[in-house]
Amino acid sequence: MTVDAAPLSVVVLISGTGSNLQALIDASARRGYVVHAVISNRPQAAGLARAAEAGIATRVVDHTAFSDRDTFDAALAEAIDAYAPDLVVLAGFMRILTAGFVTRYAGRMINVHPSLLPQFQGLNTHRRALEAGVSEHGASVHYVTTELDGGPVIAQTRVAVEPADDDARLAARVLEREHILLPQVVEWFAEHRLAMREGQVWFDNTPLPQPLQC
Repeated sequence: MTVDAAPLSVVVLISGTGSNLQALIDASARRGYVVHAVISNRPQAAGLARAAEAGIATRVVDHTAFSDRDTFDAALAEAIDAYAPDLVVLAGFMRILTAGFVTRYAGRMINVHPSLLPQFQGLNTHRRALEAGVSEHGASVHYVTTELDGGPVIAQTRVAVEPADDDARLAARVLEREHILLPQVVEWFAEHRLAMREGQVWFDNTPLPQPLQC
């Protein structure tokens, strides 16, 4: 399927090291999208340096400077909209967003989450997976909706849980797979193969019965 001449415009939101951001940057030239800006809620986020090194515009909207979620989200939306992105990608962005903000970007905002959703929504996913004794763990990319980590899942990647795994070992293997998964999903957006209709993922104009596997 051909890609339009104009590449998909992406804004990435981060809170930390930005390793998934780096994967997006590294893959962008061959995947049909451009990361136009990186926005962080934390001024010291290491991912901002990754973006600057790649010549990508950066912005900080420090959540600690705002009295409540609504005013923070309004400032964040203003920062995003300055770049008029086709897609907003949450790549390790550690803030719960208000319903109004999520609705503003409905169908064009995705998140990468380190579990096989709907398992282990929220935090500490690797520890919880080990405590649950699951044989398989992984990561998901999903549309962002008003339900925390509850939006329709687009694609997943899986790793086997090994007997020697601890939180850090398992997290590292999952993160490696996230670096493959996230650029692939953004490429599908660039190819206009993905849509969310009535709360369901559509791929190639067909309802997706199960998440795609990467």
